[in-house]
Amino acid sequence: MFSYKAWLQNGNNEDVPKINGHACFVLDECKVLFKGFSGVPSITLAISSDLGAEAYSLKNTGESILITGGDEAGLLYGAYRLFSLFRCNHNLHNLDITDAPAVKRRILNHWDNPDGSIERGYAGKSLFWQNDRIGFDLCRLKDYARLLASVGINEISVNNVNVGEAGARLLTEEGLVDLAKVAAVFRPFNIKLIISVHFDSPTIIGGLETSDPVDPNVAVFWKYIAERVYKAIPDLAGFLMKADSEFRSGPAALGRTQDEGANVIAQALKPFGGIIYWRTFIYDCKQDWRDTVTDRPMAAYNYFQPLDGKFDDNVIIQVKNGPVDFQVREPNSPLLGALKKSAQALEFQASQEYTGHAIDMYNLAVHWEEVFDHPVTESRTTRDLINNEVTAVVAVSNTGDDDNWCGHLLSQANLFAFGRMAWNPNLKACAITREWINLVFGNDPKLVEPLLKMMLQSRSTYEKYTSPLSIGWMVKPGLHYGPDVDGYEFSKWGTYHRANNVAIGVDRTRKGTGYAGQYQHYVRDMYEDLETCPQNMLLFFHRLPYDYKLKNGQTLIQYIYDTHFEGAAEVEEFIKIWDGLKDLLPEEAYESVALRLKRQLANAYEWRDQINTYFYRKTGTLDKLGRHIYP
Repeated sequence: MFSYKAWLQNGNNEDVPKINGHACFVLDECKVLFKGFSGVPSITLAISSDLGAEAYSLKNTGESILITGGDEAGLLYGAYRLFSLFRCNHNLHNLDITDAPAVKRRILNHWDNPDGSIERGYAGKSLFWQNDRIGFDLCRLKDYARLLASVGINEISVNNVNVGEAGARLLTEEGLVDLAKVAAVFRPFNIKLIISVHFDSPTIIGGLETSDPVDPNVAVFWKYIAERVYKAIPDLAGFLMKADSEFRSGPAALGRTQDEGANVIAQALKPFGGIIYWRTFIYDCKQDWRDTVTDRPMAAYNYFQPLDGKFDDNVIIQVKNGPVDFQVREPNSPLLGALKKSAQALEFQASQEYTGHAIDMYNLAVHWEEVFDHPVTESRTTRDLINNEVTAVVAVSNTGDDDNWCGHLLSQANLFAFGRMAWNPNLKACAITREWINLVFGNDPKLVEPLLKMMLQSRSTYEKYTSPLSIGWMVKPGLHYGPDVDGYEFSKWGTYHRANNVAIGVDRTRKGTGYAGQYQHYVRDMYEDLETCPQNMLLFFHRLPYDYKLKNGQTLIQYIYDTHFEGAAEVEEFIKIWDGLKDLLPEEAYESVALRLKRQLANAYEWRDQINTYFYRKTGTLDKLGRHIYP
């Protein structure tokens, strides 16, 4: 039998029984979580000012498990953590844990469209949108809120950053009524709403002739909008903006700077405690491929670093983890750590745009651990920026209305990993992935160990058959799945590998495009020197001949052949491992993943054969191991 109690401390620090308010909600959540399980301990709740916001402690008192929260949110997170420990067979007898989030804002950005589609979504339709209006299944959305809160997500945007005119109408009275309904579902779970807004809202819904941020009428418009929005949703986290990017309007299009565009909105939001998240994904998307001077990865730094210190204090500059576009392999953005006077958000992509479309298995926890490990200076990594220069961690959502939320069952681990790593960036991919497996499939080592090995290897495997040495961008244009070696090579997007019959890669040292010079000297020198440049980044920073000898004596061209053959062979091995687990898995789970592994293998073969054939035709060099390459 359950035995639930709750106390909230009063101003005199006297324990006063009080079973109502959020404590009651947390108790109800405990009942939902532990329903059907035997051996559930008695649970007691308390709030203590000794703990910080959202922090919690779990302690076995001998009579019950005491969940103490620094506030109501801390109670909720403590309850979810207790369930995770219980479900993973953690020994609760000596339980004594205190935990708190490393960063205040842990955010999921949905790229959902009003028609119900999801840009770069691979898990069905939107959970929020139907036929150009907010429309949701209340029970399903409440389950989703619980899912996100259980891994510590506390802010969410529900509409695409590529806001069309229909999205701009979210700021009208009708749109805000809809959004308020969504906010009400998420509110008990400590999740605040963010609205992606259109830079041209002043002209689309405000009747103005311009959206120029220095026009006094534009400032009046945004103040009016802020008052209206916060009347409907008093706890709104703020707005998200994509401006001057990929044919979208913005301040630069009007001759203004990014800080001028951001600050006029920030000033409108400030009286209500609101934030404007301003994305840095700005570059020349009309580049002539003949132009070898312009270098897309340099754009964000060039736009934003000179403006450091000019943004209002409620502007958060949202920076993609890499300088290009969520590639399988690229260095961290040099903006991370370069903005000393501006708050930053580190943006990841949980949606598998370039990493397999939720068809190919790809463990993003491994990828993100590498991002956190990336050096900023000789003594600091990106992990050290969290809760200092970086005050928010964001991911583009990978969820939809698919039965298992994420399209690929194993892609659930990516959403789980984002929440856990945003809460604590010191967590390792292996521990997080093991925890997810335990929660979903149980603790049988005959299942856990092979599956863990397979999932942790999946990032390396995908890299081998798609983009070794950080070649990148050899994908089908627009779709971004499957090989098209020169698909982007002569395009306007600035995404070139520059392969000819002699060499491949882009010289991004200071003798080349100069990109490496955007990093602080330790990182710059590491990348510029062929002796210290990480092998997996070679072709991002250097242009090298095909007979260039790697440190193991292997030629560059042979490495390209080997990795593509190895990657495909490793997918074959994944299928054998998964088949060997069939009797330990629920039938539906087995069949679902088996189908996707089969599709992944076909994709790996296509990559292997097209890439190897391409470079054989370029160079005339045979595979030294005599494996078949199509002439």
